[in-house]
Amino acid sequence: MEIITVDELKARMDAGEHLHIIDVREPEEYADFNIGALLVPLGKIQAMQIDELDGLQNEELIIHCRSGKRSMTACMFLETMGFKNTKNLEGGMLAWQEKFGATKK
Repeated sequence: MEIITVDELKARMDAGEHLHIIDVREPEEYADFNIGALLVPLGKIQAMQIDELDGLQNEELIIHCRSGKRSMTACMFLETMGFKNTKNLEGGMLAWQEKFGATKK
């Protein structure tokens, strides 16, 4: 697992890079505010219910949650399942909103 900052992620999003961004928060948190990531709650990852991620084992996955703790756990679980390139968004959506506000991109 590596770390990515909100500045690095936003720059890559703004540049139009094709990114695999995974939000491991709960659906109600996602509904309140999201940056367009694929919603795969941590509980699904822990239960190995990750059909949405099939074929991405060798791709870079940028994982985020509210503050960075659940996403760190998700990265560790995914690595044990054979995912080779996970990145935890440092500070999660709290850091994103502090830096860029509550609007997408």
